[in-house]
Amino acid sequence: MMKRILLILTCLLTVTTTRACDICGCGVGSYYLGILPDFSKRFAGLRYQHKTMQSHLGAGGATSYLTTAETYQTAELWGGWNIGQRFRALAFVPFNFNGKTNEGVTTHQSGLGDIAAIGFYNVFSNRQTVNSKLLVQSLWVGAGVKAPTGRYYQAAKIAGGESPNNFQLGTGSTDFTLNAMYDIRLMDAGINANLSYKINTANRYDYRYGNKYTANLLAYYKFRIAPQVTVSPDAGVLYETAGKDMDAGLQVDVSGGYALMGTVGAEVMLGRVNIGGNFQPVIKQQLAYMHVKAGSRMMVHATVLF
Repeated sequence: MMKRILLILTCLLTVTTTRACDICGCGVGSYYLGILPDFSKRFAGLRYQHKTMQSHLGAGGATSYLTTAETYQTAELWGGWNIGQRFRALAFVPFNFNGKTNEGVTTHQSGLGDIAAIGFYNVFSNRQTVNSKLLVQSLWVGAGVKAPTGRYYQAAKIAGGESPNNFQLGTGSTDFTLNAMYDIRLMDAGINANLSYKINTANRYDYRYGNKYTANLLAYYKFRIAPQVTVSPDAGVLYETAGKDMDAGLQVDVSGGYALMGTVGAEVMLGRVNIGGNFQPVIKQQLAYMHVKAGSRMMVHATVLF
C-alpha cells in the first residue's frame, strides 16, 4: 500500500519538471483547483482571486521608470457535479478585472474571461482500516476545454517583444487541459495533489501561448469543532512552468519561465456552506529572462453544496 501511495505522488509531481509560464497564473493563466469541497452530488459558488506582476524590468530584475505594475483580479463562478460514482464535471465562468500603471498612467480592462469545463473519471476510491485507523484515498483523471469567450486585444501586443502579451481578458484560442487529482487521508490528516497540463492552440492572429504545467501539493487536517462545523487548515507548495509563446511561427523571447510558490490557507465547512481561502507567496521564480516578476497571490471563495 505505501509503495502504491508513493508511486502516485511521485508521478503527479515529477512530470512538471520539463518546461518553462504564460506568466504564471496572471491574466490568461490556467485554472487553480486546490482542495475541492467534499461534496456528494453538486456544488456551486463564487471565487475571488487577486494576483500582481511587474513587467519591463531591467537587467537582473531591476526596476526603473519604465517598470509597469500590473494587477489581475478575477471573480469566478464555479460549480461541480458528481454523475454516479465514477464521473465528475467542473465548470468555471471568470470575470476579469485587469489594471496596469506605468509612469503614473493607469489602464484598466474588464469583462468576461475564458469559460472552461473539465470532466473527470474516478480511477479508484476506497476506504480501509490500517492499524485501527480509517484510510481513505481516491484518484481522478480527466480532460477539459477552454473556450475563447474572453476578449483578446491584438493591439495590446508590444512591438519588439519587450513586454509579455499577458494583459488580456482571454487568449482568443480554444485550449485543452489534462488533469489528475489524488487525495489520501488517514483519519483527519490528509494530503491532496493536483496536476494540470494546459495545451494551447493558436488564435486567429496566429499567436499561441506556451503550453503550461501546474502542480500543487497540500497537507491538511480536519478539526471537527461541532457536528456541522469543520475547520481544515492546509499548507503546501504550487509549481508552474510553461514554454515560450509563438507569434506567427516565431518564438517570443519575453515569455515562459517558472514559479515556485508556497500555499497556506483554510477551509471551513458550515453545514452545506463551505468558506475558504489561501495566500501564496513567491518562493522562487524566473520569468521571461527575469524581465517579469510575479507577486504574491490570494484567493477566497464561498461555496454551497446541494
